[in-house]
Formats: sequence, structure tokens, C-alpha cells
Amino acid sequence: MNKDKLMLFGCSLIATAAMQAQEAQKPNIIYIMCDDMGYGDLGCYGQKYISTPHLDRMAAEGMLFTDAYAGSPVSAPSRASLMTGQHTGHTKVRGNKEYRIGNITYGKTTDPTQTGQEPYDPNHIILPEIMKDNGYNTGMFGKWAGGYEGSISTPDKRGIDEYYGFMCQFQAHLYYPNFLNKYSKADGDTEVTRDILENNIAYAMHGDEYKNRRDYSADIIHRKAMEWIDKQTADTPFFGIFTYTLPHAELAQPNDSILQAYRNSFCIEKTYGGDAGSRYNPTDCAHAQFAGMITRLDAYVGEIFALLKKKGFDENTIVVFTSDNGPHEEGGADPAFFNRDGKLRGTKRSTHEGGIRIPYIVRWPGKVQAGSVNDHQLAFYDVMPTLCEIIGIENYEAKYGKGENDYFDGISFAKTLLGKEGQEEHEFLYWEFHETNMMALRMGNWKMVVKNGNCSLYDLATDLHEDNNIASQYPDVVAKMKEIILQEHTASDISQFNNITLPQ
Repeated sequence: MNKDKLMLFGCSLIATAAMQAQEAQKPNIIYIMCDDMGYGDLGCYGQKYISTPHLDRMAAEGMLFTDAYAGSPVSAPSRASLMTGQHTGHTKVRGNKEYRIGNITYGKTTDPTQTGQEPYDPNHIILPEIMKDNGYNTGMFGKWAGGYEGSISTPDKRGIDEYYGFMCQFQAHLYYPNFLNKYSKADGDTEVTRDILENNIAYAMHGDEYKNRRDYSADIIHRKAMEWIDKQTADTPFFGIFTYTLPHAELAQPNDSILQAYRNSFCIEKTYGGDAGSRYNPTDCAHAQFAGMITRLDAYVGEIFALLKKKGFDENTIVVFTSDNGPHEEGGADPAFFNRDGKLRGTKRSTHEGGIRIPYIVRWPGKVQAGSVNDHQLAFYDVMPTLCEIIGIENYEAKYGKGENDYFDGISFAKTLLGKEGQEEHEFLYWEFHETNMMALRMGNWKMVVKNGNCSLYDLATDLHEDNNIASQYPDVVAKMKEIILQEHTASDISQFNNITLPQ
């Protein structure tokens, strides 16, 4: 056997040994949640203008859900629903409340000394804490949005071994920021700190100088996630939460082959003048930028699968891909252009279907049926019980709950994933969002939207776009759904989250 063949044989033996070790342990889990991707923004969900080959292949090799829902129509509470296993009538975090404390100068610009969102309740367990308690290495890369810097809820305090990304989602509006946040237990860190991006801070955050910034946050965060996967071994299962910021505004990325492929490709292009207050920079090719950002994200997913295969983890790793809420119109984005079929009504911040129904794909070779399409109704708060069932935690509510009012709202959909009989169904799914004064309830195919206290009823089986309000025809259904909403909504101890008008 020559030297090259011997080397290949040795690599094959190592990969085989890794696969055998993986099969003997709990599955690895990578949960990829992008930012503001609409239901129809992927090829496998009907997108015609944007190339997403890796995610389309993921769907072909896994299960695509048609009736999956975010926890909220905006970022922070949707992530809270995922992390806590609670709907927004019970979560502490119900909106994008901001904390920007103090001031610090970086080069030509200033940033808050502390920044972030409302902290998760320290008296309620969150998903990475459960996984850590059950023997998993845990990593998170991307948006945190579950507490401001220095608060009672930061990644180092909530079960995460390694973190890199944006603690604050407002900071994530800028793709070439002054800093990112980092924490590594393995490196001996005792708290989350800042990683100053020296190639950015010499230039202004807005205007012509901004184009000279070089450290692109999305690429850096992805590289850190890949490094973390590469450090994992077959001895210990790992749980990664990759909360990528793409394709959220601002619409900005390196002027490389991905962006160039879309320049001058659309019959209609869109310019955007920028918004310095929101940290959205101008662009002369908003459509090309948006399409390129989704294709860039798709390329990240392809690299993840390639690395899992190289490491021998592919067969025993559950990979989930989803979005935190519906599509945005910020920073020059144009969801109407890319989703011309108009399948869903509403966008981000709306509790109509377009604001909360999201792409959801799960791949687990040999366990989840390849190429399957499923209409099981699920929401983000179902992820906690699902993962608990998959890794063998019985009665997770009793094990991790802290009293009568420590709510867990999810139902495991593990049976659906594994093709087993007896899947429990939700009686209803629930949302509330005070910033637009909207609530919603789905009960079977009935969908009730409450805006400013006024109720509209739709039959999604025949009216997916929610055009025909039939509340007057079904008063008994409306009465029952109102009763459920009044039962599920609990008052918040944060005053602004209580600015919601209950159904009349």
C-alpha cells in the first residue's frame, strides 16, 4: 500500500471510529435560526429568484414543515419563546425592550458602555441549561437578546460554554460594528467581554467612510461557530445554537462573488437612502443585497454539513433550520418583490400568518424521513419538550419547573420527527405583541387575530391569506377563542409589556 493510500485508509479508520462512538451516545444538535427570513424566501418553499441549494438539499434529506410558527413576530420575544418553552402570554420577555447604558468612544464613533435587551427570568430554566445539565457541550454564536451586558442573564450565566456574537440585537443592525461579544469557559473567561474590531473603528458608522470597514460580523460569527464544531469530539455530545443575523437589515455584505452574482440580475432594482439612527446604511442595490445575504447564509449551512461529515458527526447530528419571525421591510428590504405569490398576509410585527409562520426544516439521517413534508402545527415553545424527549428526559416540567406559575407551554413533536404514531396535537397556539397591539390564536384551522381589542376570524383551510373575516358567522368559535386568550394571557411585571388590549 503506497503512502497516499495508507493516509486515506488511516483517515477512513478515524472517521469510522468517530461515527461508531457517536452512534453510542445522545445525538448532537445544531439549531440554526436566522433573522427575519420569510416563509417563502427559500427555494424549497417556493422562492424563484434566490439560490439556496444547500437548504433545498437539507429539505430533500429531511422533513420540511408547512405549519411551523415563531414564538413572536419580532426578535427578542421569539427567541425567549425558544429558550424558555413558553408562549408570549407567559414569558418574561415579550418585546424588544432596549438597554443602552453609558457611553464609550471607539475611534471616530461612540457606543453604549452596556447594551442589550430585557434579561430572561433567572428563576426559569432555559434550553442550554437543560442541555448542559444532561452532559452536553454547549455553544452559541450570533444574537443573544436575552439580557444586556452585565445583567443577570448573559450567556456565561445561562448554561453556555462558548459564545461569540451580538449580545444586543440593536448592535446587530450594523454588519461592520465596533465590537462583538465573546465568552469561552475553556479559555478561563469569567464573564462575557467585548472583542473590539480594530479594522472597523477607525471609520464612521454611517456614510461613505463606512465602506472602508473590513470586519464583516456575519462571516466572523460563522467562522467562530465552525471552529467550535471542529473542537468537538466523539466523547461528548454537543448542542449548538447558531443565531445568524442574516438576512436582517442593514443590507450590507462584502462585494464578492455572491453579491456580484445578483447585481444587475433583477428587472427592478431598489435604492435605499439609509437611516443613521437605526444603523441602516444606504445601498444602490437592495434586491441584490437581500438575495446575496440569503445565498451567503445558505453557503454557511453547506459548510456546516461538510464539516459534520468530515468529523464523522453527520449521521448522529440533528440539524434544525428556521427563522425568528417573518420578513422585514427595514433597511430597504422588499418582501413583496421576492414573494410575489402573496401566499401569506403580513410581515414582521404582525400576528397575521406572514409575521409568524416561518420556514422549519429538520434533518437527522436514518431517523427523520428524507424528503418528507409535514403539516403538524408547532411553535418555538415546542422545541424544549421535543429535545428533552429525544435525549431521554422524562417529565421535564417536574424536573426543572419551580412552582405552579412556572409555565411550560410546549408539546413534544418527537413522534412526528421519528414517524411514530400517537403525536399529541395542540388545542391552540398563542401570540401577543404589545408594540402593534396585536394578539392571535390558532385553533385547528381557525385563526383569530385581535388588533386593538377587535377580533377577526379566519378559516386557514380555505383562506390562508386571511382576507375574509367570518367572525360574525361563527360567534361560538369566537367566544371560545376569546376565553382561551383571556385564560392564557398573564400580566407582566414590566409595564410596557402590558400595553395590550385584550379582546372585547
